[in-house]
Amino acid sequence: MRPAAAALLTAIVLALATATPATATPDPTAASTTAATDASTGSFQQVTGFGPNPGSLAMYTYTPAGLPGGAPLVVALHGCVQSATDYYRNSGWTKFADQYGFAVVFPQTGSSNNSLSCFSWFDANKDSRGVGEAESVIEMVTKAKALYGSDAHRVFVTGLSAGGGMAADLLADYPDVFAGGAIDSGLPAHCATTQGAASGCQNNDQGLTPAQWGDKVRAAYPGYTGPWPRVAIWQGSADTVVRPVNATELRDQWTNVQGIGRQPTTTRSLPGGTTQEVYADTGGRPAVALFTVSGMGHGLAVHPGSGADQCGATGAYFLDTICSGYYTAQFWGLDGGTGPTTPGLPAPAGLTATPAGTGSVALGWQAVSGAASYRVFRDGTQVGSTTSPSFTDTGLTAGTTYGYGVAAVDATGAVGARSATVTTTTTGGAPQCFTATNYDQVVAGRATQSGGLTYALGSGQNMGLWNTFVTHTLKRTGPGYYELADGQC
Repeated sequence: MRPAAAALLTAIVLALATATPATATPDPTAASTTAATDASTGSFQQVTGFGPNPGSLAMYTYTPAGLPGGAPLVVALHGCVQSATDYYRNSGWTKFADQYGFAVVFPQTGSSNNSLSCFSWFDANKDSRGVGEAESVIEMVTKAKALYGSDAHRVFVTGLSAGGGMAADLLADYPDVFAGGAIDSGLPAHCATTQGAASGCQNNDQGLTPAQWGDKVRAAYPGYTGPWPRVAIWQGSADTVVRPVNATELRDQWTNVQGIGRQPTTTRSLPGGTTQEVYADTGGRPAVALFTVSGMGHGLAVHPGSGADQCGATGAYFLDTICSGYYTAQFWGLDGGTGPTTPGLPAPAGLTATPAGTGSVALGWQAVSGAASYRVFRDGTQVGSTTSPSFTDTGLTAGTTYGYGVAAVDATGAVGARSATVTTTTTGGAPQCFTATNYDQVVAGRATQSGGLTYALGSGQNMGLWNTFVTHTLKRTGPGYYELADGQC
C-alpha cells in the first residue's frame, strides 16, 4: 500500500464517530460465543439472556477459577474497531482478575450499531441513565452480580477511546452503581449529546468552567446525594485523535464533582515517561488521578511481560508504555490497599519564569520547608533537578512559548505536589510557518482530522476539508501548538 493511502486509511479508522449508528444486534463474528480457556485456569465466555438489551450489546465475561462470592467486579469497554475478545486478550485486566480476585465483564458493540464498532458516548438517546447502551451495560452488571455473587459496593468501569467516553457517561449516569472508573484516552462525561458534536469534543477545548463540567455529571442523575466514584484518567501527550485537553477537562469535571481543588495533592513519576497526579478529597482519600504518558499516541497503555507491574499485549491501539491496569487497580484499591498515599510536601509557591536570552528561561520560586531537592517540568515533562529554589532551562527555541511547573522532593525521594503552570515566551526569532495542503499538514503532524475535516494541532482551529485541494499556512506558536496564519507569514 502506498504511504499516502496507508495514512488515509489509518486516519479513517481512528475517527471515533463518523458512522451513522443503526439499531441492530452486534456482529456475532466479532468475538467467540463459546467458553475459552485462558493461559490461567479462568474462563472467557459469552453470557446470553442477561436482561433487557435496548442498546443491542453482547455480554462476555472472564472469571478466575475458584472466584469467591463477595469479590469485586470490573466492566471493561473496548475502543472503536475492537471487540470484547480484543480487550480480553490485550488489555491485561485478566492478569489482575486472577491475581487480586475479581470478575470482568466485557460488553461488546458491533458494526450493526456503528460501522466502526464504537460505543455511542456522543448520543443522549444511548448513553443516558435508563436508556440504550448505558442501560444494557447496567443489565450486564446486574446479571454478573447474580452469577458470581459480586460485591455491589465494589463495581468499577474502565474503557478506551469511545469506550472511555462511555465509561465517563456511565460514572455520571450511575454513581449509585460504580465505586470507581478509569477513562483511557477518552472524553468528559456527556461532552457531546449528538454525533455532530462529537468531533468538536475530540479536537477542541470546549471553554467550559469546572463548575459547568461538573454540572454535566450532576444533571445525569438529578437529586443524587450519595458518594461519587473514584476516577482515574489516562492520556497520551501525543494523542491527536482525542486531544490531551480532554484529560484536563476530565480532571476539572471530576474534581469539581468531588468538591476539591485542581491542584494535585501529590505528583510522582512512573515508568514509561508517565506522570501521576493525585487529587485527594477533604478526608485525604485519593478521589481523582491523572496519568499523563509522555509521547504516547492514541490507545491503551500496556507493558507486556511477567513483572508485577507489567501486563497486556501489544496490538492496534494497545501501546507498549506502562501497564495502566496495574496502576488503575491499585488506585481503586483492588490490590487490597486503599489507593495511592497522599502525604507529601506542598507545591512550591511564587514560581516565576523569565526569558534569559533567545534559548533559555530563568526560573525561581519560594523554598519549601523540608525539601531536599526540586524537580522542574517543562510542558509536563521533567527537564531538570536542583537543590536550590532556582533553575535555568537552556537549549530552547527562540520565539516559542513554554509552560513550567516545579515540585519539591523530600529526603526519602517522595515527590510533592506540583506548582501551578507558569508560561513564558523566549525572545528572538520568528515563529515557524508551514504552508501545505490539509492532507500534508495532517501527515506532518501539524494538524489532525475527524469526520472528513481538518483541525490545527493545539489550537483546534477548523481548516476545512481534509484533502489535497485545500491549502493553509500554519504558524507554530508553541510546542505542539499551531494557529492558522494565512497571509501572515
